Amino acid sequence: MATTAEMSLSSDLMTGALSAAASTTCMKAGTTADDLDQMRMGYNKIPTGTSFDLLDATTAGIDKATKVYICNESTDETYYVTIVIDAKTIGRLYGGDWMLIPWDANSGEDITMTMNDSTETIIEYMVFFE
Repeated sequence: MATTAEMSLSSDLMTGALSAAASTTCMKAGTTADDLDQMRMGYNKIPTGTSFDLLDATTAGIDKATKVYICNESTDETYYVTIVIDAKTIGRLYGGDWMLIPWDANSGEDITMTMNDSTETIIEYMVFFE
C-alpha cells in the first residue's frame, strides 16, 4: 500500500498569483522503501471544552515511521480544536481544516485536543505507519 500525500496551494494575497504544489511518498523508517503498510483510522465526537487524547502514545504500539492526518469535520468555520503534543500547542484546526504531520509515537507524547465551541464536533483521524 503506497502512501502518498499531495497538497496544492494557491493564493491571490500578493500582487502576483502564488501557486505551489507538492507531493511526497511516505517512507519506512531509515530507508527509501515506500509503503507504510498499516493504518488506523476513526472519528471522535468532541463535546465543548473537552480535552482528551486523540492518540495515546503509550498504547499505540508504534515505534517507527508514523504520519498522522487529522481533520475537523465541522461545517462551521468558527469552530476549532486546539491540537497539543507534549504540552506544546501545535495550532488550531478550524471547521474544514486538516493537517498531516509526522509523529513519534515511541516518544510517549500523546496528541491531545480541546474543542472551543458550544457544539459537538466530529474529528476524523488516520495514522499511517509501518
